[in-house]
Amino acid sequence: MSFTIHGIGVSGGIAIGHAHLVSHTKLEVSHYDVPATQLAEETARFDRAVNTVRGELENLRGAVPAGAPAEFAAFIDLHLMILGDTTLSVVPRAIIENERCNAEWALKIQTDELLQQFDAIEDSYLRERRTDVIQVAQRVMKALSGQPGYVPPPAGDSDRNLVLVAHDLSPADVVLFKQHQFASFVTDLGGATSHTAIVARSLNIPCIVALHHARQLVRENEIIIVDGTQGVIIIDPDPQVLAEYQLRQREFGLERQKLKRLRDTPARTLDGADIELYANIELPGDVALAVESGATGIGLFRTEFLFLNRPELPGEDEQFEAYRKVMEEMGGRPVTIRTYDLGADKQIDDTARLAPNPALGLRAIRLCLTEPKRFITQLRAMLRASNYGKMKILIPMLMNASEVDQALLLLDQAKRSLDAEGVAYDRNIPVGGMVEIPAAALALGLLTKRLDFLSVGTNDLIQYLLAIDRTDDTVAHLYDPLHPAVLTLLAHIFATAGKSRIPVAVCGEMAGDVALTRLLLGLGLRQFSMHSAHLPDIKQRVLKTSLADTRPIAKKMLRATDSAKLRGMLEKLNA
Repeated sequence: MSFTIHGIGVSGGIAIGHAHLVSHTKLEVSHYDVPATQLAEETARFDRAVNTVRGELENLRGAVPAGAPAEFAAFIDLHLMILGDTTLSVVPRAIIENERCNAEWALKIQTDELLQQFDAIEDSYLRERRTDVIQVAQRVMKALSGQPGYVPPPAGDSDRNLVLVAHDLSPADVVLFKQHQFASFVTDLGGATSHTAIVARSLNIPCIVALHHARQLVRENEIIIVDGTQGVIIIDPDPQVLAEYQLRQREFGLERQKLKRLRDTPARTLDGADIELYANIELPGDVALAVESGATGIGLFRTEFLFLNRPELPGEDEQFEAYRKVMEEMGGRPVTIRTYDLGADKQIDDTARLAPNPALGLRAIRLCLTEPKRFITQLRAMLRASNYGKMKILIPMLMNASEVDQALLLLDQAKRSLDAEGVAYDRNIPVGGMVEIPAAALALGLLTKRLDFLSVGTNDLIQYLLAIDRTDDTVAHLYDPLHPAVLTLLAHIFATAGKSRIPVAVCGEMAGDVALTRLLLGLGLRQFSMHSAHLPDIKQRVLKTSLADTRPIAKKMLRATDSAKLRGMLEKLNA
């Protein structure tokens, strides 16, 4: 019987194949008392399980295929780091001895304690790292029960695509999947910023997460359609639906090929306005896809990804090499590097410090200003790399003028230290700020007088403006880029920046939503920065757009207050 399940599409496209069920990693945990005379053996059994898992992960690390995205190795390193942390590898031993319980129960107690700490974290990226803790703990649990780590299916007929269906997948497992043919994977758990989603995007295959019950409802070998663009899977489709999606799949593939021809075509509207289309990247390895997609620059390099997933923070030289690599590979095209957007809950040397609301707490520039030595280290690395291309520095989460002034003072201090050492750098490097906080958007003059450019982070700006946690399933449907307040605020930002002759870009998800491209153009935006996969679609829309036609409709949309009417006007704009 055919049925559909809806989730969150995190990597677009259409895949059709046979379902392969990945074993559910969650195990039932029993609790029993261990006699005092056997406690030593019980702790030794726990140690053996940890060592077994360490060996599994190290073998996976060595099995990373040549040419695999750099994230693969980083994810395995993260799991090794979690496994080696005393909170997971040592504390359960103490619980075994103090509670006189079995190793499985001790591990469960400690894992539950760690997960409670993660549940208190509001930062979406870090909260989803709780999944990595679960995956590592479950590997150890399997080792304790004598079950081996997951082994992927043997490579079968090359014409037979597999759609992996799992309650959850670890990036370490996906490294093994890389050696086998599969068309897609779907999971019950996960979010748009989960490691599984990041891996899917790096592999450029359709992926859907947060399906909740797919693993229970789908049967082995069933035909399954994955529509990553719409976030829906269709199980056991009837012949008519299957034929329709096969046609869509072919059309999608042909359209992708056609769009590749636009790679070197300037993004220019029908009435001659030049539009800059930049790419967002997390790691230096993302540059290749950005160039292949036709990006004319990097509009956002999220440097915090260099700081995460590791036992210690990168030093100045390591950061410099990463930044220099991006600059050189971009071949003189502009690169905007954002200073790290880390929060109090991401500090390796202060992991016990948990804020009640980290998304609104000590993070981004606020944290940088409380850790000036660490901040100057990054600024020095950036400045050194600026000698290898056209760099801009972007400061996140600015709220008032004093933050800008303090950041610029520290940048001057970094410059003076390099001058004293005779190190070359771009002395006129542009410095910009992210507009993510409504207060900064409403008092934009405080920033335009001090900065060289602006970049609008629509993800956080909309979340803060509407008081919506977009990662919370119960309210995520209220997250609305077309809310009248959002459009009014964006128009205000673009107009104010224009009057001040300050370049402004949008680097949030709105920039990569082709349905909103003409609206943003009509409101005055001329620079977009997005994930590389979205760039060809946005360029095609730009090439088919007349600003003279879009401006009047965009202005009318600013006066509309009814959501249904707004969406109708948007459809007219895109017709």
